[in-house]
Amino acid sequence: MRKTWVAGGLGIGLCLCFLALLVVGTYTAAASLAGGAGRALGLAKGAVPAAYQPLVQKWGNLCKAISPALLAAQLYQESGWNPKAQSHAEAQGIAQFIPGTWATHGLDGDGDGDRDVWDPADAIPSAASYDCKLATYVKDVPGDPTANMLAAYNAGAYRVIQSGGVPRISETQNYVRIITNLAKSFEAPTGRVPASRQAAGAIYYAQKKLGTPYLWGGNGTPEHNGRFDCSGLTKAAYASVGIELPRVANDQYNAGPHPSRGELMPGDLVFFSTDMNNSRAIHHVGIYVGGGYMINAPYTGAVIRFDKIDSLPDYFGATRVTEDGAKALPTAFPGA
Repeated sequence: MRKTWVAGGLGIGLCLCFLALLVVGTYTAAASLAGGAGRALGLAKGAVPAAYQPLVQKWGNLCKAISPALLAAQLYQESGWNPKAQSHAEAQGIAQFIPGTWATHGLDGDGDGDRDVWDPADAIPSAASYDCKLATYVKDVPGDPTANMLAAYNAGAYRVIQSGGVPRISETQNYVRIITNLAKSFEAPTGRVPASRQAAGAIYYAQKKLGTPYLWGGNGTPEHNGRFDCSGLTKAAYASVGIELPRVANDQYNAGPHPSRGELMPGDLVFFSTDMNNSRAIHHVGIYVGGGYMINAPYTGAVIRFDKIDSLPDYFGATRVTEDGAKALPTAFPGA
């Protein structure tokens, strides 16, 4: 059984005082860290499933217009890493190529003599190659080469050339913004990550739910008698400050950049996984409050409470939730 920090009335009083200091400290830290992010390189730990990480790392460096994180964001946005995904528009596989585009741009990435849209070893290299080809089409267009490439991916290279940059098409502008923001959740930061301004409010919401019984699948709604499971609590906590997270923990992991263990700040989401190389295997999430503790909804029979993050043996990593990061997350995947 996991050890509970709060034990008895005195413990509750002390922890609430402690939490009040943390909430104030979160705002102070947010101000002091503004603009302090370092340039991010490579891939965040486990953000890309281990089976695809070498492919994304290799092919994400195919040209200057893309990066491993950007390629990962596109693949996650398209299919949620499902190699069998198929949309109603007949887009197929992990990279969601439509048959006509695959016929022209599909590669035999693994050199086995077969171009198979359902095989990530072919589809991931093909996605990177297609991005880079689009980048060459728009290389003389003013503006950011990556933004222009993404716009070409969405609206076509001709529209980008004709517009002299990202076209004033809301769908295209949204696509560029979404992929650019989502890529940050796949980057491995080399510097400090700015604190979320909404973190203190999320902690305050979770604090008010201390002692509430756990319910598997609970969203805190009246039909659930106000009860939560782990990701239901984190979703509701951030919804209280205007940030909508996905329902399940392994998708919440992609709602922002990933601070290291030594850079955890109150309000960060902390995750636990059965596979240290795969964020899709995350099974639990809590809200970090400082001092090595989190508020979490642990399991059936328990209540929402404080636990040390080390009370679980499989700490995976953390996410500093951002509004832009959460908005970039897909609400559904094809074939799900």
